[in-house]
Amino acid sequence: MLTILCISSYEKGFDFMREAKAQGCRVVLLTSKSLENADWPRESLDEIFYIPDKNKDWNMQDVIYGVSYLARTEQIDRIVALDDFDVERAASLREHLRIAGMGDTTARHFRDKLAMRMVAKEKGIPVPEFLHILNHKKINEFADHVPFPYMIKARMLAGSYGLKKVHNKQEMWDRINYLADEQSFFLMERFVPGSIYHVDTIINEREVVFGLTSKYGTPPFEVAHQGRVFTSLTLDSKSEEAKEVLELNKKTLNALGLLRGVSHSEFIRAEDGKLYFLETSARVGGANLSSLVEAASGVNLWREWAKIEILNGEKPYKLPKVNSDFAAILTSLSKQEWPDLDAYNDPEVVWRLKKEYHAGLIIKSSNKKRINQLVGEYTTRFYNDFFATAKMGERPSD
Repeated sequence: MLTILCISSYEKGFDFMREAKAQGCRVVLLTSKSLENADWPRESLDEIFYIPDKNKDWNMQDVIYGVSYLARTEQIDRIVALDDFDVERAASLREHLRIAGMGDTTARHFRDKLAMRMVAKEKGIPVPEFLHILNHKKINEFADHVPFPYMIKARMLAGSYGLKKVHNKQEMWDRINYLADEQSFFLMERFVPGSIYHVDTIINEREVVFGLTSKYGTPPFEVAHQGRVFTSLTLDSKSEEAKEVLELNKKTLNALGLLRGVSHSEFIRAEDGKLYFLETSARVGGANLSSLVEAASGVNLWREWAKIEILNGEKPYKLPKVNSDFAAILTSLSKQEWPDLDAYNDPEVVWRLKKEYHAGLIIKSSNKKRINQLVGEYTTRFYNDFFATAKMGERPSD
């Protein structure tokens, strides 16, 4: 019997654990002490271990000590990070225990926004001009030659945390000086306006076996920092638009060295039509995008990831039947604690978000025009019925 150690500092990955258990594995969860009362799928977990945490920060020495102690009596066969913030933790544990899987160097390609850009650029993948915030002379030279505005980004935070848009040298240096000793943990990148795509992918033995392209209605940065209704719509996989994004995604994952698992990657088509790589990850996409993927394709990314981890390249993997429906997701902060979505009762509604002070739903149809129509109508209604906004912090714990 295989033993899989799942690491998650957030409440997610339930279907991964359920599938691993259904496949006959012993499933052990390592999570934050603050999530002790979370609604974990305990029927699928053999043991749960808790790490003391402050704002979800873990002391890695304690983690290594704890897991090494566990390994005295437990044969750990796989270590899987279920959240972006756990990718390097899992890599460090694999390195220390010499367990197969992604090590520290490759993990950097999927967590460190500077590392992934550097590797992509070396491999000829188009990326917006960027610079490590390190040498001040080079920063001034960059600012003299690359047009503003810039995005100043944290190298290791996920999503839109730590992002700051600057429009001139004064704002740039104000932000850099504000970062003080943290400067080297950030990068600076030319802001490219355009349409942002995300590709949710399954990879097995370096081969992309499944990929679904979607397009955000409003860029996530604007949603997070300016307050907007979040939307994303799946694309027709046969369209030239989707094919171009899928091809660049394949080249990117190959360049960064992902052997097996899942990935959520983002790309942007600039106003001049050029397609750029923005960032990637070795995990299932957040913001309920896995539910969007499942609505459109019938593919549960969490469950397929579990199967691939168990197979470990030793036996062939078979992708389940893939549907070709269209789907869209809409979510928003809500002014009501438990918003009433009953009035959104069109037959295309297949999923509703159940989360305090949030409104959200997913729609599905074989007719793309119908999806576009409903997204337009529902977005307007969300603003009227639910929409609220809140300032985003520098870090997830803020």
